[in-house]
Amino acid sequence: MTAATHSTLFPQVPETPDAVLDGLDPEQREVALALHGPVCVLAGAGTGKTRALTHRIAYGVLAGILQPATVLAVTFTNRAAGEMRGRLRQLGATGVQARTFHSAALRQLQYFWPKAVGGELPRLLERKVQLVAEAAARCELRLDRNELRDVTGEIEWAKVTQTVPADYPAAVAKTQRDAPRDPAVLAQIYSTYEQLKRDRSVIDFEDVLLLTVGILQDRNDIAEHVRGQYQHFVVDEYQDVSPLQQRLLDLWVGDRDDLCVVGDASQTIYSFTGATPDHLLNFRTRHPGATVVKLVRDYRSTPQVVHLANGLLSQAHGKAADHRLELVSQRDKGPEPVYTEYGDEPTEAESTARRIRDLIAAGVPAGEIAVLYRVNSQSEVYEQALADAGVPYQLRGAERFFERAEVREAGTALRGAARAGRNDSLLDGAEDLASQVRAVLSTKGWTGRPPAGSGAVRDRWESLAALVRLAEDFEAAKPGATLTDLVRELDERAAAQHAPTVQGVTLASLHAAKGLEWDAVFLVGLTEGMMPIAYAKTDEQVEEERRLLYVGITRARIHLSLSWALSRSPGGRANRRPTRFLNGLRPGSTGAGTRGGVGGGGGIDRGAGRAAVGRTPAVERRPRSPVRCRVCGRTLTDAGEMKLMRCEECPSDMDEALYGRLYDWRAAQAALLGQPDFCVFTEKTLMAIAEAVPSTEGELVVIAGVGNRKLSRFGTDVLAICAGEAIDGASEEGPDET
Repeated sequence: MTAATHSTLFPQVPETPDAVLDGLDPEQREVALALHGPVCVLAGAGTGKTRALTHRIAYGVLAGILQPATVLAVTFTNRAAGEMRGRLRQLGATGVQARTFHSAALRQLQYFWPKAVGGELPRLLERKVQLVAEAAARCELRLDRNELRDVTGEIEWAKVTQTVPADYPAAVAKTQRDAPRDPAVLAQIYSTYEQLKRDRSVIDFEDVLLLTVGILQDRNDIAEHVRGQYQHFVVDEYQDVSPLQQRLLDLWVGDRDDLCVVGDASQTIYSFTGATPDHLLNFRTRHPGATVVKLVRDYRSTPQVVHLANGLLSQAHGKAADHRLELVSQRDKGPEPVYTEYGDEPTEAESTARRIRDLIAAGVPAGEIAVLYRVNSQSEVYEQALADAGVPYQLRGAERFFERAEVREAGTALRGAARAGRNDSLLDGAEDLASQVRAVLSTKGWTGRPPAGSGAVRDRWESLAALVRLAEDFEAAKPGATLTDLVRELDERAAAQHAPTVQGVTLASLHAAKGLEWDAVFLVGLTEGMMPIAYAKTDEQVEEERRLLYVGITRARIHLSLSWALSRSPGGRANRRPTRFLNGLRPGSTGAGTRGGVGGGGGIDRGAGRAAVGRTPAVERRPRSPVRCRVCGRTLTDAGEMKLMRCEECPSDMDEALYGRLYDWRAAQAALLGQPDFCVFTEKTLMAIAEAVPSTEGELVVIAGVGNRKLSRFGTDVLAICAGEAIDGASEEGPDET
């Protein structure tokens, strides 16, 4: 299920087909009624696509149009498949298969392997990293943990794009892919890895799809068997389909047209795994008679959040941007998004933790709050800050709820108590179901009040508390329910991976947050180099980073906070800039290229500990003639901006390494001359030099803050540093004051 759902956890099962349609908006209803032929649903964030999909299937089942066993609904994560199964169960559409591509393919492969190939299916390799490491070693390469992860990802990309080792270098060149190693070397590792698998009779997850495709292509009798069983297909998150998954889907469907796909090109964020929105965008071309329905009514987010999300996409470019959906919020007005700038990352984390604590004190449940970041390594400082603030949290990406040791133990204890009934002394005095559950779980670590602090003890308590809340909701929905009924409900939920909500602030990467939602979302670390990530070089890679931020923004229902820090640590150089994606959207910023004039409203909160940047000493002389931003053309009046020759908010193309060398050189010069650092050059002048990277005296002298006198004293050194040469010694003549 999603991070939180405000509807009851145990709704009444609809008794008639028309009852399934109750509560659907006109577009959702159109989806539910389109049960024949190809159907393409373009669904924006928060528009109820899962609701439309599951009600469509349930309506077809209850109306007798669809036989449950002939419907296969596929998606991309176990969580999403579990949510779909849970919703279908609540709608009375039991028997429908809702699985991931890999899960559905693996079941078919296990069933047909003896007939198609003979013998037992090779063992499935759960984790390929160790075998990739061995393959690299055989190629006389030693990879560290990060390199192993990157090389493994490349092998996975090659396989889902159906690229064999010999063709990998050409595929990298054709797609302009940024390979972590020389493509020829990676091809060698890839080939060795495949040979090791064959030698040990193992297959990996990509092989599951490849082998299923191979069998269905080679054995028409088996393909017809599958098509005879599954006659109606539904594909969720269709923008994330890889070429290999599309090939498998084509083989499943055959020459029929009972196919419904749902997706949003603006939420394509997995292209690094081989996903492409082209199949979604070209669906009408492949299926000229398809019914196309657009869902744009946003039921999740307030108008303020939706306004920012629309504004962000209004600046996008490329094919996906040309098909963007303009969302229309259906909620009442809420608070404006808050933009906060901090001096350093620890201050950003500590302030975020305090604001979260205030939200919880104001009545927002901890489970309705999330902190989202670009990469997982950013979580540590927030884990510490939340723990110091006494705020419970959970890391997204941990093991599934029903696989946790404490949940399995609790299930065993509840099952035993249900069998014993009133013969169990634990249940003495516990009259209602919830009291019985609390009594049983008290032997496993549950208490009426949560333990102090964080860590394993708190995590265990949160899991058990989630079961207690589930029991309370179950009893409220089904008065008179027994412990046996609850155990049966838990078993069904475990089978469907339909987990209850754990009450802790969620820490997650933006990728891991896809498909979830919270009342309050804190998007942190929004600086250039992190958003977009530094290795996003091509236009399409940068646009995918924009879409990733869009996904983060649209996770928020009511409260949305966006923040960044100017330096990594206290006292560090304040040389970071907020993400370019917020230019023209956050208050006080300007942006070039905004399409449709969409701007972002909202308050701005200058966070505690903000570094004093953007000002130069009062004695700095301004040029007499107007100075214009070299990026957007706006007339500049601030001295610091005039030094940079651009607005503070406009994108920086600064050479970070060069800036670091200039910074260190300036410190050495100032120490030898017995002067403050800024008397050599101000930080803004250093930044302007690092952005311009001058190669001649003429290019250097025109940079504000240099001038002829400093050119004569420092020009030789600065130009040498810009050229990558080493510098020794310091100027003998003292500098002018700036």
